[in-house]
Amino acid sequence: SLGRVDVDHVITRKMQLIAEAEQLKPAFMKEVDSHFTEFVNSLVAKSVLLDSSSSASLFPASCSEKELHKAKTLRAPPEHGKIFMARRSLLDELFEVSHIRTIYHMFIALLIVFILSTLLVDFIDEGRLVLGFDLLVFVFGKFPVVFCTWLCMFCATVTIPYNLFVWWAQGYCSSSHRVLRSLFYGILFTLFQTAGLGFGPTYIAVSYALPPASRFIVILEQVRLVMKAHSFVRENVPRVLSSVKEKSSTVPIPRISQYLYFLFAPTLIYRDNYPRNPMIRWGYVATKFAQVLGSLFYAYYIFVRLCIPQFRNSSQETFNLRGLVLCIFNSILPGVLILFLVFFAFLHCWLNAFAEMLRFADRMFYKDWWNSTSYANYYRTWNVVVHDWLYYYAYRDFLWFFGKKFKAAAMLSVFTVSAAVHEYVLSICFGYFYPVLFFLFMCFGMVFNFILNDRRKGPIWNVIMWTSLFLGQGVIICLYSQEWYARQYCPMENPTFLDYLKPRSWSCHIKM
Repeated sequence: SLGRVDVDHVITRKMQLIAEAEQLKPAFMKEVDSHFTEFVNSLVAKSVLLDSSSSASLFPASCSEKELHKAKTLRAPPEHGKIFMARRSLLDELFEVSHIRTIYHMFIALLIVFILSTLLVDFIDEGRLVLGFDLLVFVFGKFPVVFCTWLCMFCATVTIPYNLFVWWAQGYCSSSHRVLRSLFYGILFTLFQTAGLGFGPTYIAVSYALPPASRFIVILEQVRLVMKAHSFVRENVPRVLSSVKEKSSTVPIPRISQYLYFLFAPTLIYRDNYPRNPMIRWGYVATKFAQVLGSLFYAYYIFVRLCIPQFRNSSQETFNLRGLVLCIFNSILPGVLILFLVFFAFLHCWLNAFAEMLRFADRMFYKDWWNSTSYANYYRTWNVVVHDWLYYYAYRDFLWFFGKKFKAAAMLSVFTVSAAVHEYVLSICFGYFYPVLFFLFMCFGMVFNFILNDRRKGPIWNVIMWTSLFLGQGVIICLYSQEWYARQYCPMENPTFLDYLKPRSWSCHIKM
């Protein structure tokens, strides 16, 4: 009144408006989310209508029901599989948000603390700074053997599958014994996959006694190239069969440059062409490789500070339930950190670096697996690259061969194959057979896949998923580390085949 302003009243009213805006924010975001969901659902519905209309134009009403049923049972051509599109990795988008980037900074700060802790302890114990990295030098030892083995594997994968496919495709149209020809080249390709790529690298890794990290490089590259070669043949054989059936004058044979690009591309699904970016950001590539190197040193300090002191002493104690429980819970922290590092270093940094150098535009190597409320969603989103291969070439082909009523059997077969391959990699790389991961995968993984299914939507299910994931990582780190040190402390002079299968950590204390 009289030209004066009540400042307290204005401030109070302003605070009330801010509080009302904060109350309206969740409702507004929920409304936006619902409209966005409706928009996406409408797009999906329209795409289904387009598919149905295109199928109706391909199969007019004059076709008989028998012909329609036969067309539906045919294996889907490659273009009905995974669709590649230009999109960024999720973490690249999230790191543009300052709150998410702060979490990344916290992990860097934790690495600095690990480094300082190691240096100070070494200075106190030794009286000097110990800057050696003996563990890294050991696990990545015999690198010339690793490089020569990889070069042989890669050159063989470039030449043999491609030439076998070309020779089969060029003579298939004019051949009078097409089944025998296909069977002959199929056997040759299978022999290359099992003997050439399968037995050869494994024999070198074992006979040359490669260290663990060097074995991981060889065996993981072996698995990757086997999956790549299978995808190339699986995607191109139906195209040749279709062209012969349509009596086309040309046989669709990809160029060797397209196949070579696929072998380096960060995907396991073959296509003649992928969406490409216009330029290469070399600064981005250098940043990603630097982050991979940083993650490697991060893992080194985790093992040096959290794992080696614990397991070096626990391996000399009597194996009992109390010690096992303490070991598992003490291993949860390093296990979860290793899980995060593997995800960040490989699925984000390594794959994005190669995608950038190849101008590969589809960067969806993973999804928001950390938000999963079900293990079914976690398996789909943790590693999209491998999941796509298993879905299109194991799950869908199983249903195509046996029928759609065997979905449970198809899922079980995919779980079995995935668990067996994971256990094979760990057994060869560690040098002993201890099927902890296979047991967790086939028992708890299968149970959680059906119990924590996609119908679980509440946040409590996300808490349950993370709790079980933490415990699983603790079990894996604890048991595999105990077995590693037990085999170091209790070697056998003349081990039998059963000695390789029996866990040494269960009886090592008897010989101490």
